[in-house]
Amino acid sequence: MRDHPTRDAGFGVYVHWPFCLSKCPYCDFNSHVRDKGIDEARFLSAFRREIAHMAALAPGRTVTSVFFGGGTPSLMAPATTAALLDAIAAAWAVAPDAEITLEANPTSVEATRFAGYRSAGVNRVSLGVQALNDADLARLGRLHTADEALAAVRIAAENFERFSFDLIYARPDQTPAAWAVELETAIGHAVEHLSLYQLTIEPGTWFERLHAAGKLVVPDHDAARALYDVTQEICERRGLPAYEISNHARAGAQSRHNLVYWRYGEYVGIGPGAHGRIVTEAGRITTATERHPETWAAAVEGCGHGIVESAGLTPEEEADEFLLMGLRLREGIDPARYAALAGRALDERRIGALMGEGLIARRIGARLAVTPAGFPVLDAVVADLAA
Repeated sequence: MRDHPTRDAGFGVYVHWPFCLSKCPYCDFNSHVRDKGIDEARFLSAFRREIAHMAALAPGRTVTSVFFGGGTPSLMAPATTAALLDAIAAAWAVAPDAEITLEANPTSVEATRFAGYRSAGVNRVSLGVQALNDADLARLGRLHTADEALAAVRIAAENFERFSFDLIYARPDQTPAAWAVELETAIGHAVEHLSLYQLTIEPGTWFERLHAAGKLVVPDHDAARALYDVTQEICERRGLPAYEISNHARAGAQSRHNLVYWRYGEYVGIGPGAHGRIVTEAGRITTATERHPETWAAAVEGCGHGIVESAGLTPEEEADEFLLMGLRLREGIDPARYAALAGRALDERRIGALMGEGLIARRIGARLAVTPAGFPVLDAVVADLAA
């Protein structure tokens, strides 16, 4: 289906390394601790087989981005990263300017590996800094200090032209003034990109238990909104405006891999608990793999892949996903692409009502975009347009 409306937004490969040194109390990602070590050779072999299987499902693509996520991909040996990139290059064509990102934790031991990852072919790193004060780092369950984090940022800058790091805000007892100081410090060290996430209490996490027991109090709606407003004002003023609701970048420095998701392109998910969206002759399908690492590896060894869920999307489901992802972006969406997916146009009456409330606006080329006033209520805007 070469003419499918999602085939022009890039093709990404996501590789999930599911292992961490410890489980952070706020994290609901598919991450696992293995005190007795990891059979890295076994997992490399399984990754290679699943890459080959995914290439058979989505042949003839040109890879525009690769993202090693986790878990903690910086726990894998650089040689493993190089071998995985070789396997991807054997399975698909890779664009000469493809973005190759690896997530890393900023401990001093892992920072020394950065040169190895650069030699392996990684050209961008994303550091899980999360906070720039030691008390909050400890509360978040992080294993590094603020000084170690900034040292890792400096090492990243020495090895990579492109790097980003994450911070979590709306933490317990955090004030707008304290967050402003921390954010200014972060921007002073960030060359081009920051990911800034509000702390949320996710189901099944240790933080959920603490919160339910009254032992963890996070900022209420008004306080969180004040922190969000500080974030937008400072980043805009310092030249890192939000190009997506939680991601800020200088012009041209956006995460190309994440733009594949948000622009509703195609991507394959490799590894335990990875998700994909690819276009086949039957239409766009979703894939999801087994979450438990060793169970996933055994499945791959048995049948060449760890896929446990695969389903086609209806035109309405595709259109809803397109809205949900695309309206996260400041650039917004092309309504004509929505109509091509859904088989119907967006309701002009709903568009008019939302514009009248100042929540969405028309952009160049008739694009529809959520306004700064609309982003704090993005879910409601998307639901209204999709109805």
